[in-house]
Amino acid sequence: MNNVVDIKKSEGDNCVVANSLNNSMINCLTILTGMSHEMRTHMNAIVAFSFLMNKDGYNNDEREEFSNQILSACEQLIGLFDNFLDSAIIDSGNSKADVKVRKLSNVLDDLLSEFRETMKKDGYKDLVLVAENSNSEAAEVFIDSNRVFRVLRNLFQNALKNTKSGYIKVGYYFRDNKLTFYVLDSGQGYFKCKEFLHTEDLNESLKKYNDTSSAVNLTLAKKLVQLLGGIIWIECNGMTGSGIYFSIPVKIAGSSEVSFDKYSNTTMIAI
Repeated sequence: MNNVVDIKKSEGDNCVVANSLNNSMINCLTILTGMSHEMRTHMNAIVAFSFLMNKDGYNNDEREEFSNQILSACEQLIGLFDNFLDSAIIDSGNSKADVKVRKLSNVLDDLLSEFRETMKKDGYKDLVLVAENSNSEAAEVFIDSNRVFRVLRNLFQNALKNTKSGYIKVGYYFRDNKLTFYVLDSGQGYFKCKEFLHTEDLNESLKKYNDTSSAVNLTLAKKLVQLLGGIIWIECNGMTGSGIYFSIPVKIAGSSEVSFDKYSNTTMIAI
């Protein structure tokens, strides 16, 4: 009798694994189909603006705008492939951690400089970038900053895509040996982002919101946070804006003294 039960249990486990693999294959094919469409869109833009640059009758400012549009399309193509391939690498189990000691007070400095340059380059004149840092000046922690920065970049790009005017707020706080980061915006993407973060069926979600780049972007962010042993969640910010948070466990460096202050240092940068 025990052998029969074991066989049935084994068959049931195999069915679960098979169903999981089947769903993964369906999601992968769905993403590839969407990526094919986005690739054609970006490639058409590159070809069209390249054609216009070679025609007479356009001044230097117009040609510079054509060049910027070509560069933007190229960057979006590269970002799309990077996110998809990195997501596949995580699924294969070949992703390795790179933990280093970082000081909390400057953990976001380089990243925020990058975000400011992105907003200036792309001409987001009606957006304000707000940076919030917790007052743990002396704290040093062991953190995989490459993965954390990758998640924040994806969340920032997602906020930028959904917010034409208003603000984007980036910050973090440290509490109980956990770092919680957040990206908030005043845009229009809450319901779409919530769908992609919570979906069990990416195929159905993409039928509802035809946005492959956001789906790939948020899927990778979720996988990276899980790989770091953390959790990610979304809250509505205002009527339709998004507040996406993720919390990861970190170890404090032996020489650090942490005095947590519930108040934040806030720097407002108008672009």
